[in-house]
Parts: sequence; structure tokens; C-alpha cells
Amino acid sequence: MKLKAILLLSSSFSLVPLVATYAAVLPDACGNEKVSFEIQLQKNSPAPAAPEAGKAQVFFIEKSEKPPAIGCIGCSTVTRVGVDGAWVGATKDNSYFNISLDPGVHHLCAVLGKEVDAEPLSVEAGKTYYFQTEYKAVGKQYGTAEHPNYQVEKKVQFSMLNEDDGKYRVKVSALSIAIPKQR
Repeated sequence: MKLKAILLLSSSFSLVPLVATYAAVLPDACGNEKVSFEIQLQKNSPAPAAPEAGKAQVFFIEKSEKPPAIGCIGCSTVTRVGVDGAWVGATKDNSYFNISLDPGVHHLCAVLGKEVDAEPLSVEAGKTYYFQTEYKAVGKQYGTAEHPNYQVEKKVQFSMLNEDDGKYRVKVSALSIAIPKQR
């Protein structure tokens, strides 16, 4: 499921929804909608350990791209990640975290604001998986120099990375330490 929203930014930087498509109800793979996260980023963290015995290790990596001229004004860059109906962590601004999972099929979910993606994942004991949540906001400027308007298209999408790409993304990203809190 790929969902996106388009926002129009005026020169006063107020947000005006142009088109908004989003899920009113979160997929079953997600956690309680009222849970949010406070995130602390730890740069240059030590290399992650090998998977626990009898378990698979899954890395959730956020790759964020924002329009360089205007940034991401008024939008959240915290991505909550759920597995099998419970939140397991969150990322923001090019960060990652990892968890251990029992072998078998699991149902994953990523939520960034009102944008949602959900995917199944089958894991085997002793293996490592790299799952990327890509947040992309692409902006275009319209209007005149005196009265510029910006259109920003945002989307969030899951993708599986191969081992080399996954290890690289972990190496260049900060470790996300997510502390859950009720809204």
C-alpha cells in the first residue's frame, strides 16, 4: 500500500492541503494509534551484535529526503514501526533500530503522520534482514519570485535491502532510541 499527500506551501509557509489520501484506520500490523515516541539519536554507535540464537534479526532503517529549499515545514519525520500489532520502535531523520524476531511470517507496518505502508515478512532463525522505510518529500516552486508557492509531494514506502546496502545504511545512520509515550 503506497499512500501520499500533496501540500501547497505559500510564501508565508502556511500549509494548505491540496490532496490528502490516507488511511483512517491503521492496519492490524500497527500498534495503538495513541502511542507516540520521543526519539534520541546516537551517532557513531557500536556495530550491532549477531542475531540471538534461534531468532532472526531485523533492522528498520529510515532514509529521509526533504526538499532542500524549504525543508519539511510542519510535517513530522518520526516513523513509527509496528510488528504483529504492536509498536516496536520509531525512527527519524536517517536513523535505524533493530529487533529480534521468532522465525516465521510477521506483519510489518510503518506510519509517518497520516501515511502508512504495511508488508508481510517471512524470517528464518540466524538470518539478518534490512527493511528500509523511505520518506521522500519532493518540492516544486510555482508562482513568481515575489509570490512563490511550493508544492510538496510526500510518501513513505517499505523496501527490503540486500545485505551490502543494509550494512551500509546502518553504518551511515544514527541509532534511534525510541521511548514510547501516550498521546
